[in-house]
Amino acid sequence: MAVSTSTSTLPLLFLHRSTTSPNPAALSFPSSLRASPLRSRAAAAASPPAETLDLPSDTPPVGEGSGIPMPSSIGDDGEQLLFGATAGKETVPRACAQLQPSFSDSFNVSQEKIVIMNRYGEKLVGVLHEAGSKDIVVLCHGFRSSKESRTIMGLTDALTSEKISVFRFDFSGNGESEGTFQYGNYYKEVEDLHAVIQHLKDQKRDTRAIAGHSKGGDVVIIYASMYQDVSRIINMSGRFDLKRGIADRLGNDYMERINQHGFIDVGQKKGQSIYRVTKESLMDRLKIDMQSACMSIDPNCRVLTVHGSDDDVVPSEDAIEFHKYISNHELHIIEGADHRYSSHQLELANIVVKFARSG
Repeated sequence: MAVSTSTSTLPLLFLHRSTTSPNPAALSFPSSLRASPLRSRAAAAASPPAETLDLPSDTPPVGEGSGIPMPSSIGDDGEQLLFGATAGKETVPRACAQLQPSFSDSFNVSQEKIVIMNRYGEKLVGVLHEAGSKDIVVLCHGFRSSKESRTIMGLTDALTSEKISVFRFDFSGNGESEGTFQYGNYYKEVEDLHAVIQHLKDQKRDTRAIAGHSKGGDVVIIYASMYQDVSRIINMSGRFDLKRGIADRLGNDYMERINQHGFIDVGQKKGQSIYRVTKESLMDRLKIDMQSACMSIDPNCRVLTVHGSDDDVVPSEDAIEFHKYISNHELHIIEGADHRYSSHQLELANIVVKFARSG
């Protein structure tokens, strides 16, 4: 149940208590908005050489020509990747997500793999799920994840169950798309998203909403600050303060090391490099001003932020910051949910579908 907790002039803010939460009584508003401290992957690993950082052994190796290794089932942000054959065009019977008790039937959803060229001549690979609506919700994955992540696939099922068509795709350098993976790359991913929306427009299809998870949440917010062609923006677990979280991945001395060597190779304990963080790509992230981006969004554009109170990757305080600076904004905090909504996929789906259908 959504409980309104906003008594000020700020836009809508909701706290969601889950009946499946292990101990909901232990969480209360506003203390529930504070996530546990960020994990320190660097601290958990043995001290690496000056220019290399080891990540846990479950971090996937790099696949050829891709930022995301297809054999692995776990993305770098911990997202489970659900791989499946989507080549060509096919019709797949898909059970309706049980967002409402009355939904019990199944219906056919047409899936078609589509390749779109970005402005750099790289092929972006996506899947269009035709569920009956002419307008489309575009789903954007997070850092070193892909269109096959559990969150993206779960939302695809939920939206198509409501007969809302969906397009999910891989950013350049990720998944099946062409290009080289880069650490920052926010503005390039914004341009990838713009290429997708322009392609849909050329096909006489309107974009009903754009939704992004984790880093994808930042991408859709920045997109809305630069373009005014989408009226609904959905930010799931995006990071407001982009200076935070870097030391968690790269170590506390990352600036000293990158100034000394010009780059940091992030790899597994076995010594295999997963990706390289260059000084240029690091500065690409550090120079982004999310407050300015939020304040630049058209007031007629409706923005939804969803965040888990127990997010240990991006603290839930970041969601409150989005709420402060976006004029037409609705915030939902899901009690007990982590960064991946591991036990709260249904709550996330309900909130996103309701927002996508509104207006």
